[in-house]
Amino acid sequence: MPIDIKVPSVGESVTEGRIARWLRPDGASVQRDEMVCELETDKATAEVPAPAAGVLRHAAREGDTVSIGAVIGSIDTAGAPAAAPARPATGNGPAPPRAPEGPRPSIPEKKVPVLLPAARRAAEEEGIDPSKVTGTGRGGRVLKEDVMAAVGQVSNLSNKEPGAPAATPPAPKPAEPAAPKPDGQVGNLSHKQPGTRETRVRMSGIRQRIAERLVESQRTTATLTTFNEADMSAVMALREKFKDRFKEKHGVGLGFMSFFVRAAVEALKAFPTANARIDGADVVHQHFYDIGVAVSTERGLMVPIVRDADRLSFADIEKRVGELAVKARDGKIGVGDLQGGTFTITNGGVFGSLLSTPILNPPQAAILGMHAIQKRPVAVGDQVVIRPVMYLALSYDHRLIDGREAVQFLVRVKECVESPERRLLEI
Repeated sequence: MPIDIKVPSVGESVTEGRIARWLRPDGASVQRDEMVCELETDKATAEVPAPAAGVLRHAAREGDTVSIGAVIGSIDTAGAPAAAPARPATGNGPAPPRAPEGPRPSIPEKKVPVLLPAARRAAEEEGIDPSKVTGTGRGGRVLKEDVMAAVGQVSNLSNKEPGAPAATPPAPKPAEPAAPKPDGQVGNLSHKQPGTRETRVRMSGIRQRIAERLVESQRTTATLTTFNEADMSAVMALREKFKDRFKEKHGVGLGFMSFFVRAAVEALKAFPTANARIDGADVVHQHFYDIGVAVSTERGLMVPIVRDADRLSFADIEKRVGELAVKARDGKIGVGDLQGGTFTITNGGVFGSLLSTPILNPPQAAILGMHAIQKRPVAVGDQVVIRPVMYLALSYDHRLIDGREAVQFLVRVKECVESPERRLLEI
């Protein structure tokens, strides 16, 4: 009897999703708990597992919008590949009886590689057969880098014949203008019709939700931004001195984010209004520190939450941030990883941003923006010296936070970053 595949619940506020793509084709044999479908909601992307082993039957198409609990397919547990027809007998007489068959050698079923969303798009754009790509990701998952490596191998082989010298590589073709993908990123227009001047694609659910949240933030908050700069000499010297021992002991690199998370927690404790939120006519003071760390993905910007950051060590923060970033970029992030949060940190410096004004993430009252580190001449005492400097930006809701508090908050972050030993002395 077929077993239904239903859209799972991925969060209390999520009522529907969109079938981004089927991971296994209709009629394929699947194992229990094997991922068969990729479901995209307005908050995250989830993979739907097979409830039993058997033959997969699709009941919904890619791109369809489906409600939570809706049936999108089934597993035929009694289904099996059809037996090959018997070969017709030659001549007019009856077919000779077949000798009893001995035990057949077991032939291992070819395992279909699991492609991450970015790798799948790259394979489709480049015309690469995913089954011929060796995955280097966790559990043999195929990454985008694996697909591009396969593209390079195919390109090299196509330029050579057996026994012939390597051919001169063709001159590079002029780059064609790129068009936006459904998730808002730049895509490949190699398949566009000649003469096409524009291409229309539908925004993904996540991109639509991001757009709604950004407009809502601008419309419902009184956002102001204050700026300062931090001398990164002390942090960079500390990292350089202890990075090897830190990595050896904790198994994770010592980055800048852990310093800023701890600095933000110290500032939030000193100025608790920045950790509060507005609920109607009430101000809700939150006595916990769940710090959101913005992560850029192919589907858009996501803000997974580092829970109870005040209770975590530097190593714990680095590990947690790394785990959440991988989950977000691999499309494995859950709604629970994104919900809540009392304060957010975003780092535009990884892309080279020198200065920006972050947008609030409601209902949070403040967000800290990190930027690129650049060497600049600064005055130290009566001398001009060259120091690595980072501009800091704090956007805040002026309905809740006064300018004086915002400025002092950012000064506190600056002090914690410029003097990391303050944390040890609790001053």
